Formats: sequence, C-alpha cells, structure tokens
Amino acid sequence: MRLASMLLGRAALPLVAAACAPVGTGNAAPVGQSAAPTSAPAPPAADAAVRTGDAGPAGERRGGGELPSPAAAQPAPAPPPAISADEAESILFPEDASAHRAGIDACRRGAAGAAGSAGAPSPGHERVRCLLALRFQDDPLAAASATALFDRSGSVAGLEREHTMDGGYRGMLHLVPALPVRAERRHLEWTAAALADFDAFFTDVAAAAAAPVRFRHRALSLRYFRSVKARTPSAYASGWTVAYNLAGSLHRSADVVRETLFHEIFHLNDSDHGAWSEAALSPIYDDIVARCGTKIPCLAPYAPNETTVKGGTYYAFQPGNGVGEYAAELAIRYYREQRAALRGDRPGKAFKCGPPENARAWSLLASEFFGGADRVAPCPE
Repeated sequence: MRLASMLLGRAALPLVAAACAPVGTGNAAPVGQSAAPTSAPAPPAADAAVRTGDAGPAGERRGGGELPSPAAAQPAPAPPPAISADEAESILFPEDASAHRAGIDACRRGAAGAAGSAGAPSPGHERVRCLLALRFQDDPLAAASATALFDRSGSVAGLEREHTMDGGYRGMLHLVPALPVRAERRHLEWTAAALADFDAFFTDVAAAAAAPVRFRHRALSLRYFRSVKARTPSAYASGWTVAYNLAGSLHRSADVVRETLFHEIFHLNDSDHGAWSEAALSPIYDDIVARCGTKIPCLAPYAPNETTVKGGTYYAFQPGNGVGEYAAELAIRYYREQRAALRGDRPGKAFKCGPPENARAWSLLASEFFGGADRVAPCPE
C-alpha cells in the first residue's frame, strides 16, 4: 500500500498501512485471458496490517522444462476473467442478504426470464445489473456509475465485511462496510475513472509490447468500507479484491486514487505471478538496502517515487515493507512514465536513466508484466 502522496513536492505523511496479504492464484494469462477470479475472500488476517507483498510463496519465475515441438498443439487461451452473479451477490450483500432477500430473488427470477432474448446480455450479466440497482437504490447516480463500471470493466463495486484489523502501532482498527453514495459518490466515480484510464493505458502498452501483456486489471471485486475513528488503511488487496476506505487519508483526489489503485492491483498481479518480486527483485533491493540502510540521501537515486514515511525513510525502503512494496512503487513509476510518454508529456528524468540497478529493475518489471513495452525515450549516452 502506498502511504504518502506521490505528487512532487508534497510533504511526507504518516504511514498509512495496507492490511494486504495477496493470495496467489497461479500465473496470470495475457490481458483479457486471465483465469476467472476466486470467490470473495475472507477478511484479512489480524496480523496483516502492513502489507509486504510477499504473503504467497516465493514462486519460481515462469519457464523451464522442455520446449514444445513446433508441431505440438497449443492449448486454447483461457476465457476472459469474469465475476459470476453468485460472486457479485456476495460482494454486494456480504452481511445483509437476508434483509434484501425479496429483491435478490426477484433479480434471479428476472434474469432467468430474460434468457434467450435475441441480442440480450447473458442472464448472469442482467442479474448482476439488477443486484447493483438494488444495492444502490437510494442513490440513482451512484447506481448508474456502478452499473456502467460493471458493463465496461466487469468489476463489481460492493461492500467490505465488518471486522477488526490489527493495525500494529496504530492499534486495532474497526472497519465497517460503507457504500460510496451521495456525499461519498466521488470515490466511486474516481474508481471508475481510474479503471477506464487503465483500459486505455493497457491498450497502448499492448500495441508497443513484443510479448503478451500479463497484468490483469479487469473483473475485480471492489469492496468499500470506512475505518471507525481512523483514516487507515486507505486500501488493501487480496484475491482479486481491492478494499477501499472512504475515510482513507490518501483519497483526496482522482489522481492519487488512480495511482493508489494501480499500486494495489500490482500487488494482486505480483502475487498471481508467484510472488515474482521476491524472486526477481530481491537481489537488487537487498544490495541497495545493504549499501544505504535507511539514509534518504543515499537511497534517493534508487527510490522509484518520492513518498516518504514520517519519521522514517522512503516508503519503498521502509523497514518492514519488503521488496513487494519497492516493486509496487516501481510499477507506479512505470505506469506514470509510460502514461506521460503516450500522452506526449515530459515526465522528468527517467527512472531507468539513474543508477544501473534502476535500469535492471525497470527491465525485469517491463518484461514480466508489460510485454517488454517501453515508450520512454532511451537514456542519453
């Protein structure tokens, strides 16, 4: 989880922990061909208050074994990721389904009755749309936004379960479900705008990639909540689910929300690639930490972003965060610089043009998740 603003010149904020323990689900398929999501996850474990990005086993890099012969039959691509109607029901009504049973059953009957209509969406799709209308019935504008989000990206905006989280030095955090409606509707709109931006971004990245892009950003479970008498965690992620705090200290603008979501979604993909960052980036990360410790002047050339922890060091190198957070910050830097290059903006000095460690980490990340695409200009000789 990112904790302070990623914008240049913004002062450091207190550590905002992410209670995230991403659960690996196997290597991701190319964009649009990921495996179907798992069912809605249980609340994070009590001791998962600070995400390290390495909750899953440190899987090996893909590859190895004998190469198939040219004549060997290739497996059919996996179907695109999708959230089933039953999964959507659990996302939208995690604790109060009984209170809405009549409406939920009506959605099921209506979707079944619509089956077979020429040119109509699938019954499952129609049932999810009906469930969204039921959940957001008190705010028609939010209902329209949530439905459009589902239609476009396959992601379902619902509710987190109530639970208590061990927030470490912040104490025990009480998290309660909270819909992004009325005064909080902007959070749903910021989420929808971020996912639409990711769609455009990955379309451009795929066009520049030499290999399949292996980064899933669609068909996500989006679970909204509020922390009682606290503003942490801002977000956390597990099992193709991103949980979003309406009271999160980071969630002050569309731009910060967009980058925070990219950070969280990267953690899901990192885990899905077998805790890739542990195997691939630990040698680089460990060498930097061994050389610099937590000294900001020493770490500055290696920090993917300017985020620092109040009273600490760069978030990417904060003790206890681990290489997974360095990788997620690197992913944000990749996204920011590629997006700027695609838009014709000037992103400033390219990260890869810093110390040699930066270029190695950049190349490894681009190859694993983004098909090797890099539209950022080459470094000067």
